[in-house]
Amino acid sequence: MDFLQQSFTVRFQYRVFFTSHLFDTSNLLLRDFLQEQAQDGAIKKLLFVIDEEVASHHPQLEQQIEEYCSAMPAYALAAIVPVTGGEEVKNSDADFQTLLDAINKCGIDRHSYVVAIGGGSVLDMAGYASAVAHRGVRHIRIPTTVLSQNDSGVGVKNSMNYFGKKNFLGTFAPPVAVFNDTHFLTTLSERDWRSGISEAVKVALIKDAAFFRWLEENAAAMMARDMDAMHYHIKRCAELHLQHIASGDPFEMGSARPLDFGHWSAHKLEQLTDFSVRHGEAVALGIALDSTYSYLSGKLDEPSLRRILSLLEALGFELMHPLLEVADAQNALLQGLTEFREHLGGRLTVTLLKEIGVGDEVHQMEPRMIIRASRWLQEYCLKEQKKDTR
Repeated sequence: MDFLQQSFTVRFQYRVFFTSHLFDTSNLLLRDFLQEQAQDGAIKKLLFVIDEEVASHHPQLEQQIEEYCSAMPAYALAAIVPVTGGEEVKNSDADFQTLLDAINKCGIDRHSYVVAIGGGSVLDMAGYASAVAHRGVRHIRIPTTVLSQNDSGVGVKNSMNYFGKKNFLGTFAPPVAVFNDTHFLTTLSERDWRSGISEAVKVALIKDAAFFRWLEENAAAMMARDMDAMHYHIKRCAELHLQHIASGDPFEMGSARPLDFGHWSAHKLEQLTDFSVRHGEAVALGIALDSTYSYLSGKLDEPSLRRILSLLEALGFELMHPLLEVADAQNALLQGLTEFREHLGGRLTVTLLKEIGVGDEVHQMEPRMIIRASRWLQEYCLKEQKKDTR
């Protein structure tokens, strides 16, 4: 046998910052970070991508960005590109092409920066465009939703939906930095405020029982939009996600995705509802289903299951959806398991629960047990409704 072999290691490093009013000229956080990256005599370009929904709620944002950038002599503002907000930005390639056109026309190179401001879908699309342009343009993420600040915005993945499948196209390309600005959260709707908290429930269930107890104790405060409680929850959730990314398989070369607990059904539910169900809402439903499956399969005790369902309810989440009423093995939701396996590129690996704070990887989920879990949840919800009407 005659062959050559190459092996090398690439080191990635990025920081996640926590602040408020990032583009206030008195806030030097972003400016100081960029000055660290500056090179003598070289003018680097900044291309901003802004979620249109964010821009509509913060009408002074573009002007603030222009004033902020004008105070950095080592940088030039190349353009501000508005894009569609929400999952639609990933379902169509229109905004993706608009961003690539801007990168091309503005001469954005590997020493320039694409700075994305928006929810997780906008960050996913902008990160993907940055990763494929010039084989990799540096990108900075500024997440503006609870969901993106505590989960997707701090991770290493970028994506677009394709063939009707969630995240079919994508890359692993870490940002150079993430800036979580709590001020952006103040204009979120009640639905978007609540939706992202499901990712905190997820990561607490598989990694941190103490954090789960904190969520139980502070659910009412978060629902009352207490900013201190929300800030702690986001920072702890981001910390747990970052710890996992650094723990051994950041680019998912294996066949396990423990951070996607509850996601096999969530991704399929989003697609089946044409994304009218928000990602965080779908994850809450997926957590309820997989926690019930864990209980019925003998892994999780019933008091723990009821704590999980009670917390989800306290956070304002629904526990059932008509499309989760699985009656037979031909149900469309079960296709989510096949797509989950395809996405991993290996054998099916799904995370269930042994106990609160401890995940358990399994390599098959029985359709008959999923049907039982669905029926158990339906009965639970009916009983809870009867209690509420007394």
